[in-house]
Amino acid sequence: MGDKWTLLIVRDLAAGPRRFVELQRVLPGISTEQLRSRLNRMVADGMLTRKRYREVPPRVDYELTERARELMPILGELARWGYDWAWSAPRASEAIDIGAIFRLAPGLVRAPAGVAGVVEMTMHYPDEADCSYSVSVSAQGVTVRECAPERADARVDGDREAWVAAFSPSADRSRLAVSGDQGLASALLDGLSARSRRVAAGTASVAA
Repeated sequence: MGDKWTLLIVRDLAAGPRRFVELQRVLPGISTEQLRSRLNRMVADGMLTRKRYREVPPRVDYELTERARELMPILGELARWGYDWAWSAPRASEAIDIGAIFRLAPGLVRAPAGVAGVVEMTMHYPDEADCSYSVSVSAQGVTVRECAPERADARVDGDREAWVAAFSPSADRSRLAVSGDQGLASALLDGLSARSRRVAAGTASVAA
């Protein structure tokens, strides 16, 4: 678990299976040999499954096992620590992967009792195709998929700047377009943003 890339690979497979080249895309800085070595080790340790398809060119998908999925709450706590102690406004030259925060939903979001449904979150890019995530919230927990859902109870749309503002300590959601179940969308955004610890603390105080 102390390896530089292990927890990031778990995070980036939380939204479903990925191919080797897709993992390279979302893990800037990792070399081909580093990624290959780390994936082989994680398969050997029972954290990933490897599925080969008879296609041309060859296709191999990697997916988390239940053993690895149980690390998501730990990733969520690390993200909260980062929000509390290491957050800063992004530099102009800095690449920002909003999807990395979306993929942390299973470890970050603790929806209030009675809040359930499916939220479609969409990131709009100026020169690329939009990217949508399907986040399901239920009493059993939160799951995320990197695809548009067949049916959504709420939708949240925005560009990079809108999402950065929404996830920052100010939790400025004025530039996000929110439709459908407002309570469900708010619970999800509260969990994913830098205000998540404060929201959780407030809920605990009310319960006490």
